[in-house]
Amino acid sequence: MTEDNHSLSSRVFHKIREGILTGRYAKNEELKEKTIGDELGVSRTPVREALRQLELEGLVSIVPNKGAYVIGLSNKDIHDIYEIRSLLEGLCASWAAKLITDEQVQELEENIFLTEFHASKGNHEQIVDLDNKFHEILYTASGSRELRHVLTDYHQYVQSARSLSLSEPDRVPKFISEHRAIVEALKEHDTEKARELASIHMKNTMSNMDHIGWDKLS
Repeated sequence: MTEDNHSLSSRVFHKIREGILTGRYAKNEELKEKTIGDELGVSRTPVREALRQLELEGLVSIVPNKGAYVIGLSNKDIHDIYEIRSLLEGLCASWAAKLITDEQVQELEENIFLTEFHASKGNHEQIVDLDNKFHEILYTASGSRELRHVLTDYHQYVQSARSLSLSEPDRVPKFISEHRAIVEALKEHDTEKARELASIHMKNTMSNMDHIGWDKLS
């Protein structure tokens, strides 16, 4: 596969995966190569490659002589991902506390300021986007490409749950406060405190989802 073809297949893969994770493609829905190819303006080949990759991730099932079908993530899958993230986010914050730069700290503080602004305006979509950015900065600050890759995937996998959790007005000020506490620990280069706070941040999101009801994701 040439570099251009690989890039095209990767783009198609991420578009389909996004569609699955956001619910655009429903569970058990057939993913038709021609239909998706027409939507994305590509041939069936990169779509076929993307579907095979999605099968390896467990998001799609390819049935011989029938087609590809959405498996998606169950509520248990999402709950499990949050359990795993509570450990990995702690590790990430611990490493970031050692390596974070002044510029990255400033980016995180600006992120919190903007989140507070959009929270005051009730701009839900911007709040979710800023949450994405906060974690991207934190993952980069860890200095580990592998950890960043794993956590970025997990962060994307639970985007529906994150969006639902952040739609709760009572959760938003708490999650902002949790982000601020993490940043303070990073500024102090306190590895254990950063680890604990980042882990608690994930567990609090899980508790909020328990309160909302995981069935609302279905």
